[in-house]
Amino acid sequence: MGRTGTVDAVDPTARFAELVNGPEDALPLDQAALLVAAHAYPSLDVDAELATLDSLVPVGGSGLGAWRRRLFVDLGFRGDLGNYYDPRNSYLNDVVRRRIGLPIALSVVGMELGRRMGVGLVGVGMPGHFLLKSTDDADVFVDPFDGGRVLDREGCRERFHAVNGRESTFDESFLDPVGPRAILARMLANLKSIFAHQGNVPSLEWVLALRLAIPGVPLLERRDRARLWAAAGRFPEAAEDLEDLACALPDLADALEAEAVALRARLN
Repeated sequence: MGRTGTVDAVDPTARFAELVNGPEDALPLDQAALLVAAHAYPSLDVDAELATLDSLVPVGGSGLGAWRRRLFVDLGFRGDLGNYYDPRNSYLNDVVRRRIGLPIALSVVGMELGRRMGVGLVGVGMPGHFLLKSTDDADVFVDPFDGGRVLDREGCRERFHAVNGRESTFDESFLDPVGPRAILARMLANLKSIFAHQGNVPSLEWVLALRLAIPGVPLLERRDRARLWAAAGRFPEAAEDLEDLACALPDLADALEAEAVALRARLN
């Protein structure tokens, strides 16, 4: 299988599920993010894409300053202000090649380049705008969407209000680091929103399958998947999934079972 396994050697959905259900501290974020992209690009070679990430590492230079210079000056990574909701802004292979993306996808590139350079960075899941945080200084943050701007805690607060509105309440916990599972779930949530807006049912189906494979994602999202199946005329599968979900969520059992009964009635 090689270092990671190319997509044509392993089913990307099964491999993604295997990774996210393993120990989180051993979860390779770059590989998992590329397996998401492999659903949009079935011939994607994960090993080759990882080698492309390897090639971004500069010759010489270390520390946060060298990392910022490499990523945002030499390579020119930036946020996509012109077409924010382009799905390519969430696919790691596209972000690496196009040098543009969403805050969270740029953060994944930043973390993975940092790991290769020995620069410690973690993701910060601030509502509305993903950031990076130095592991060497708890008060140093980086905004990859804004050319790698360095922020302190007050700068993060200002960024939060700029995105979410002055009336929104900021909480210091918004600056806590998040792990790779939460990052992948949020990347997929972005794609879910995009594809739902587009009415792209085939893409929604694989996005939901990947989200539901991640521990901690709300079980209620299985209802979204069941409704997607029902819209495609797959009534027995949808009803069965809702019935199973009713057993797992007893507080919602009556409503879920009623929805399942309604779907089975459509078979008559």
